[in-house]
Order: sequence, then C-alpha cells, then structure tokens
Amino acid sequence: MTDFHHALRSLKVWDTELPSFDPASAPPEPLPLFHDWFTAAVAAGQTEPHTLSLATADEDGRPDVRTVMLHDADARGWHFASHSTSAKGRQLAARPEAALGFYWPVQGRQVRIRGHVTTGTSEEAYADLHARTTGALASALVGRQSEVLDSSDTLAEASAAAWRRAEAEPDAPAPSWTLYVVEPAEVEFFQGDGRRRHQRLRYRRDPAAGGGWLRELLWP
Repeated sequence: MTDFHHALRSLKVWDTELPSFDPASAPPEPLPLFHDWFTAAVAAGQTEPHTLSLATADEDGRPDVRTVMLHDADARGWHFASHSTSAKGRQLAARPEAALGFYWPVQGRQVRIRGHVTTGTSEEAYADLHARTTGALASALVGRQSEVLDSSDTLAEASAAAWRRAEAEPDAPAPSWTLYVVEPAEVEFFQGDGRRRHQRLRYRRDPAAGGGWLRELLWP
C-alpha cells in the first residue's frame, strides 16, 4: 500500500460527538436555520466556517468549483465577491446560476444552496471591498485574477505596487470588484449521524405557493 493509500484509509469521519437535529423543529424558511447553524459552528470552534465551495459552469456547460468566502446571508440571498473579469465572473455572466456548499466537520454538518445569481450595485461592491483589510484591497487592486502569469517575480512587483497604493489611498476603487448574490431556489441541511442515519432537510421554492418554501426530508 502506498503512503497515499495508507493515509487515506487511516482517516476517520466525525471522530467526535455530533449534535442532534430534529427537522420537525426547523423554521419555515431556511435563512434562520442557516444563521443558527453558522453561529453554532463558530461556537464549536470550526476553522474558517465562512469558507464555502462555489460551483459554476462555463459557456459550454463544463462545471468549475473553487473556495471563496461568505460575505453575508440575508433575505436577498448568500453573498460573495470577486472580480467580474475573473473566470468565475465570466462564467456567471454567461450562466448566472451557482451552487454553494458549506462543510462544518466539527459538527458533521453541510449546507447546500442552489439558485440564480444577481450582482449588487457598484456602491455595494465598493462598500464590501473597503470594509475588508488593506491586504484584501491590495489584492483587488492587482486584479488580473485567473490570467496567465509569466513569473512569480511579476506577481511580487505588482503586489508590492498595489500594497503601496492601498496604504496611500485606502479609498482607491477597484472597478471590476463585484458583489454577487445567490438567490436560493433550494437549500439543503445535512446533519451527520455516527450510525449513518443522517438527517437531510431540503427547502424548495414552491411556485404554486407564491414562491414560498416547501420542506421535505431526503433519504441519506
């Protein structure tokens, strides 16, 4: 057995006591439950609970996925941000649909979201960027995300110049910085169980009920 396979086979899943979850007690809409689970993950010591997997598709329908950070979750939907000129920005312009995936192993929980993607206003994007760190602003000022890079030296020079500008002009704009909002059509909550009797609760928009939410259990 190779070192890789030995390491893979040695891993355990949820080697901890998991919380219980009664779907019958869940609220009629998914957002309050997401807020509850998120704050519970933070309280339980989950590392970077605000990171999520963002899945998109390009203009040919080929899927793509990467890790981004959650910027908000409110009545509009789940927020993240990026450059409109990046690969994900171009993909969302061509196909404004996305799926999000949160995984909080400390509690054996996942949340999955699917829906249409809209963009915030330029004012919202500006406020989002300038509420973050100087490093985040410097990175945004570099831009060119997903473009081919000729060398690490070129990146170092561009980054240094961007840091100098960010420190000298903390209000500097980054025109391609865009706030994206995933308007949920489906939200699924998964609670792991040590005996594999996992609980899966899906909220699904019901056009027949004026866009309200249907709640349904799924087989694990």
